[in-house]
Amino acid sequence: MRLAPQRSGRPADCRRADPPCRRATGRLVIVIQPYRASWPGEFQTLRAHLAAVLGGHARHIAHIGSTAVPGMAAKDVIDVQIGVERLDPGVADLLTGAGYNFVARIDRDHVPPGAAAAEADWRKLYCRGRTGERPSHIHVRALGSANHRYALLFRDYLRAHAGQRLAIEAIKRELARRHAHDAEAYYSVKDPVYDLVWHAANDWAARAGWRPDAAAEA
Repeated sequence: MRLAPQRSGRPADCRRADPPCRRATGRLVIVIQPYRASWPGEFQTLRAHLAAVLGGHARHIAHIGSTAVPGMAAKDVIDVQIGVERLDPGVADLLTGAGYNFVARIDRDHVPPGAAAAEADWRKLYCRGRTGERPSHIHVRALGSANHRYALLFRDYLRAHAGQRLAIEAIKRELARRHAHDAEAYYSVKDPVYDLVWHAANDWAARAGWRPDAAAEA
């Protein structure tokens, strides 16, 4: 497979909320690590703190992303999805007050080609983890929105399909090897790969009767 990047013309920060997870000599470095059995427990610790900070504002808090898929290699960053009734700036204020680092410019997710939902349905609030603590990305998304569903479906599809998980893992490792210092190049290839998997995941969801409400607490 030829992994040549296709430049999007958009700033890297607008493409993805998850930047590379290690800095070396001042340079960003993308590192894909073997799966760690500690990741689920680290999520639970983070979940408990977020629940205490947000109280009733958080309808659910879910572990998403590659670290939520058992056995999958990933960047050592815990991704968390917080489901809310609506995107309220007050939620960002609560998170900021608790030490999380709100990033205002990251206010939406990548929209897969062919997605039926309007672009507004892919908006979110985004924070990075508290300074000095384990790396994390906090994604606040509206319940029932397209991006809220996407995160849960993608996670559950990879949990249920080991072959696809291994294929994506191999691609990410190769991309990290080739583009360790270039997030734009990394995601210019990764995004289209994930777009293809997203279509397969939707087909699986229809056949399996998958529902985001049932997946939200997993």
